[in-house]
This record gives sequence, C-alpha cells and structure tokens, in this order.
Amino acid sequence: MTLPLVLASSSPFRRMLMENAGLSFESRAADIDERAIEAGLEDASPDATALTLARAKAMDVARHFAGALVIGSDQTMSLGDRVYHKPKSRDEARESVLSLSGKTHRLNSAIALVQDGELVWEHVAHADLTVRDLSEAFVDRYLDRVGEKVFTSVGAYQLEGEGIQLFTRIDGDYFTILGLPMLPLLDKLRALGAIDG
Repeated sequence: MTLPLVLASSSPFRRMLMENAGLSFESRAADIDERAIEAGLEDASPDATALTLARAKAMDVARHFAGALVIGSDQTMSLGDRVYHKPKSRDEARESVLSLSGKTHRLNSAIALVQDGELVWEHVAHADLTVRDLSEAFVDRYLDRVGEKVFTSVGAYQLEGEGIQLFTRIDGDYFTILGLPMLPLLDKLRALGAIDG
C-alpha cells in the first residue's frame, strides 16, 4: 500500500519533475519566512542551510496532512564561502553574474521527508557549474535580453533558458540543478514503500 505524498512547494519546476516521474501527490506551499530562518544560520554551511530550509518547509506542511509523507526541498548556491540569493535589482544581478565569471560554483539541493512531525530522511545532492570568462559588455547584453527573469533565480540565470550560454561545463544531474534530486528521492520512496517498487 502506497503512502499519500505531499510536495511542500509551489514551484512549477518541482511539480513538473514529480508529475513527469508518474507520482501521484498533492502540493502546498510552506508558510515560513525563509530569510528569517537564514538569518539565524549565518555560520552554517550551504548544505546545512539548504537542509534546514527543506526541513522547515516539510514540517510546516506536514501539520496539515496527517499520515502523509511530505517532501520539502530547498537549494542554495555557493562559491567558496559566499552564499548567493535571488537578485533584487539589475545591479545585483550584474554583480552576481560577473562574480561567477571564469569560476566554478555549486548548487546544493536538499530534500527532507517528514511524516507526522518526524524527520524520516534527508539528503543533499550537488551540481558544480563552470561559468566561462564573461565580458562586462556581454553581461549587460545578456541582462537586457532576459529582462525580469533574472530576478526569479539565484545566480541570475536559468539553465533551461538563455542562461545556458554562460557556461562551459556542468557536473551534476538535471534534477539537482532544478532543485529536486529525483533519483535519491525515488530510491528512498521505494525503500519506504511510498511508491511502487
């Protein structure tokens, strides 16, 4: 007998990944203040920050779904000690993209499974992305072309769109890059008997 699944997210990308995998689930966005949680994690690693946020999302949504297995997820982006956030202005987006030029940064995608207020499992997967050397003029033209989309993603790029032109190398799977590492998640759901194995 499978368990009811709930995705603690309003992300269309995460919903699409679950739907494409043939999973039956409900989705509900968590009602948490992510920036307030992050403010208490100033010295935490990018992995720990992503896990804390994934747990908080799953715990919040689990309060509304007794017995269900709730999937919380979050992603941080880091370069060395710096953790990036969605840019709030064009200047921030420009600085963010230029800071990645010629360097390899990391996406840290965390999953937490919660049932009835208990943490069942958590996992972090990584993808390493290398940005080519970018000129300031190219970055300005790129920002002009993508417009408002730069404000919707950490790092001011979307790999599924024109952001792919920023990169020379990507090490990691597509699911991790989109923020929901599906392969380890599906393995765990099968092991728990939550989906047909």
